[in-house]
Amino acid sequence: MANKRYHMNCRVVVEAAVPVYDVESADEAVRIAISKTGEMLNPDLNYVEINMGERVCPHCHEQLDPAFLAADESLVALELEMTVFNVEREEHAARIARKEIGQRLENIPLDVLVIEEIVDEGEDEDEDEDEETAANESDTQSDDAQTDDTQSDDGETDDDVLPEFEELIDE
Repeated sequence: MANKRYHMNCRVVVEAAVPVYDVESADEAVRIAISKTGEMLNPDLNYVEINMGERVCPHCHEQLDPAFLAADESLVALELEMTVFNVEREEHAARIARKEIGQRLENIPLDVLVIEEIVDEGEDEDEDEDEETAANESDTQSDDAQTDDTQSDDGETDDDVLPEFEELIDE
């Protein structure tokens, strides 16, 4: 098991800048952007969670609406979250998430915000169980080998009897 590569699962959050046209309010723009994004991702990526993005003023650090509205058009910040399984590094998870989401959201800029490893609390227990299972299987195999070598009363091994005649011998 020393040469076993460790594969991890990561949660990746990607920010998307979704354009929305002919809107009158920021709330309407957010609703339309979420709906539009959901249509583009489904059914292939129905496991991607879509949330409103968080924008902060760079000068005063005040919380802003996720939609910037001008001339009945809006640019909406959305956060798209997905879990990427069996990757070796966090960078690999980010590339996979950007590629999968980016293929369906053409002409929408994406930026990776968060990459975090998902730590399964049962991992250590699973490894112990795997080792125990392997030990039990090897014990069972050695027991089977001993059973195969046993001979019947007439000096023949059980393997020499055709399956059709096994029932007759058992009687």
